[in-house]
Amino acid sequence: MDLGLTDRVYVLTGASRGLGYATAQCLVADGARVVLSARDPDAVAAAAERLGGPEHAVGLTADLADPETPGQLVAAARDHFGRLDGALISVGGPPPGNAAAITDEQWRLSFETVFLGTIRAVRTIAGALPEGGAIGLVLSTSARGPVPGLGISNGLRPGLVGAAKDIADDYGPRGVRVVGLLPGRILTDRNRELFAATGDPERARTEAEAGIPLRRIGDPAEFGRVAAFVLSPAASYLTGLTLPVDGGALRGL
Repeated sequence: MDLGLTDRVYVLTGASRGLGYATAQCLVADGARVVLSARDPDAVAAAAERLGGPEHAVGLTADLADPETPGQLVAAARDHFGRLDGALISVGGPPPGNAAAITDEQWRLSFETVFLGTIRAVRTIAGALPEGGAIGLVLSTSARGPVPGLGISNGLRPGLVGAAKDIADDYGPRGVRVVGLLPGRILTDRNRELFAATGDPERARTEAEAGIPLRRIGDPAEFGRVAAFVLSPAASYLTGLTLPVDGGALRGL
């Protein structure tokens, strides 16, 4: 199936590793070009080089908490590749902990990065996209059902889903799409850290897999392929929805 990605250009945040990088790999493999951003300059430069270097990928050191970042991403795509067709907006997971025990400062910092940083990026990038452009937001299955021990995520992700739906309504008449992606248990560094925090990572993984109908943790590439499809012209009639990529773990219809 031709996804129509050849020569299209996407910006991806938090993309030096994990789900963002897996999506970048899939986009580039299908002929797209990408601008990656992350806070670690060495990591984002290395990620861009692994994707083929300046002809295929460039790296930008940036933090979504910085109000200047979205505009810098748009400018980088246009300066390096001459166009911009979409984005994958991903931020690192907020610190774990139960909602009742998390400090005000942790809530404020997470709101600035996870919530406000995401909304600012979507608003800015959507305004710069042509007809046929698309934005994917990397959220979490916690947007539909609370995940034990992830109080901040449980609080902020559902709000992002609502805001994304609202933005999709606003930009739909211009032919710009906005889709939320809800990864479940996928073997990223984030999930390795969560398993390790239990004190018995092997047991934690086994218990997590038992609650997934496919009985296994997902691979980042399995998310990346879905995200690349959602961003592509092949998904041109998808907008304003949230799509779980979770092996069937969510029980809602």
